[in-house]
Formats: sequence, structure tokens, C-alpha cells
Amino acid sequence: MSADLDPVIHSQARLRIMTTLAAMPEGDRLTFPRLQKLLDATAGNLSTHLRKLEDAGYVDVAKGHAGRVPTTTVSVTRAGRRAFEDYLAALQALLTPPTTVSEEER
Repeated sequence: MSADLDPVIHSQARLRIMTTLAAMPEGDRLTFPRLQKLLDATAGNLSTHLRKLEDAGYVDVAKGHAGRVPTTTVSVTRAGRRAFEDYLAALQALLTPPTTVSEEER
């Protein structure tokens, strides 16, 4: 079985983002500053990686206001959650040693 890892998720920074967001219940959102703090990322680096995930349809980035204060929140989409689950399955397949081949099968 060939297990292809999704290159959009495979970057270390994007994998950390997806792991963090996918751990939350469906529909929950994190503010950009909270996600930035959890990942210990710079704003620019986080923005760049979120844009790639957003372009792939894996995350939703919503901009709004809390009173007069601009806010940005981030959540994983259903497609993103599915892609992340597929990524984990592919990774598991790569990490699982092949079964031994019997003498008859050789």
C-alpha cells in the first residue's frame, strides 16, 4: 500500500496548526493571538501557513470585530478534518512495518 502524505499538511508548522485545531470539538474557533501563543509562532509565519491551509479549504479564517476591536478567529473545516484524518492514516501506514512474507509467498 502506498501512503502519500498530503504536502499541504506535511509542513511542520501546518501540521502543528492542524493538530491544534483538529483537537478542538467541531465548530469551535480559536482567536489568532491564542493560536499564535499556543504554537509559539510569529504573526507573519502563522499568517502565511494559515493562508495555505485556507486556500486548500482546510481551515476557515474569519475576520470580525468584538466591539471596536478587530478580531480574527480560526477553525478547521470538515474537509480539513477529513484531510487531517487521512494524513494520520497515511502516516500510520508508513510507520507500520510490513507483515512478514511466508516462504510460500516468496
